[in-house]
Order: sequence, then C-alpha cells, then structure tokens
Amino acid sequence: MEPTTRWQLDPAHSHLEFAVRHLMIATVKGRFTDLQGTVTMTGEDPATATVEVTIAAPSLTTGVAQRDEHLRSADFLDVARFPVLRFESRKVEPVGDETFRLTGDLTIKNQTREVSLTVTREGAARDPWGGYRIGFRASVAIRRSDFGITWNQILEAGGVAVADEVRVSIETELVQEPVRVAA
Repeated sequence: MEPTTRWQLDPAHSHLEFAVRHLMIATVKGRFTDLQGTVTMTGEDPATATVEVTIAAPSLTTGVAQRDEHLRSADFLDVARFPVLRFESRKVEPVGDETFRLTGDLTIKNQTREVSLTVTREGAARDPWGGYRIGFRASVAIRRSDFGITWNQILEAGGVAVADEVRVSIETELVQEPVRVAA
C-alpha cells in the first residue's frame, strides 16, 4: 500500500485567475496573488485527494486600481469583512485518464456553495533542489449571485454591466512534503 503524501501549494508557481463579461461586449480578467493550500493523497493518485485552499481576498488584481478598489469594496467581495475565500474538497471522481471532477465547498463572503471543478493532472518531476512536484490545471464557472455578490447596473441598451457568471481557472504546482516514517 502506498503511503499518504501531503503536498503544499507553491504560491510562486500557482495562479488563480477569473474572467467575467463586462457590458456584455468584452471580458475582464483578474487574479488573486496570495493563495495557500494543501493536498493530501495516497501516493500520487488524485482520486484519493483531499484539498484545502485559502485565498487572500485583498490580493485581487485586474491591473486597474480603481476597478480593483471597487471589487474589494462592499459592492463585491467586501474584503474588510471577509478577507479570506476558502475551498475544501469533499470528493474526487475520475472522468478520464488524467482528468478528475473535484467537488467541494467554496466559501465567499460567508456564503458556502458546492462547486465541481474539472481538474487535469499536468505532470510530475523532481525539481533542481531535490524536491518533488506535481502540477494540476482546474476550471469552474460559478455564479457570483450564489455568494451574495449582486451589485450591477442595468444598461440603457439592455443587459447589465457585469455578468453573473465568473469563470475561474487555476494552474498549480504542488511540492511534496518529506515523508515521515513513524517511530
């Protein structure tokens, strides 16, 4: 039987990005720059994984200071009251050779909803410092209204300023923690 391994998300080599339609004619993209997480699994089998990720809400950036300020305000994420977004997995189901459905609880603004991410294993390798890494890519579409984020403006020509659907994509490298042998 393979041992249980614990992996730490490498924040320098992990990206959580989001995309949302603006004015119904273009897409605005942004990212969170401060995320941490752990994955525990048997060997390297993603089907056995438990995943916990925390995202610092104030680390949101779209590259436009005024927009970032608005997205951090009470109209959207309200980072002063809710500084952390959290994901905790409940189950992993294989859907292909290297593809999985990762289902868990996403909490934004103290609103928790079940989400299912499509996850693809990207590979594994030893790094130049003697560590062992594994990479994953994941995506999910969420409705911001499910998390109490409902600010919007109706457009004169019809439609709304900001779409409800937010597409989230994650690229991550995980670093294996040293395996500890029980004494």
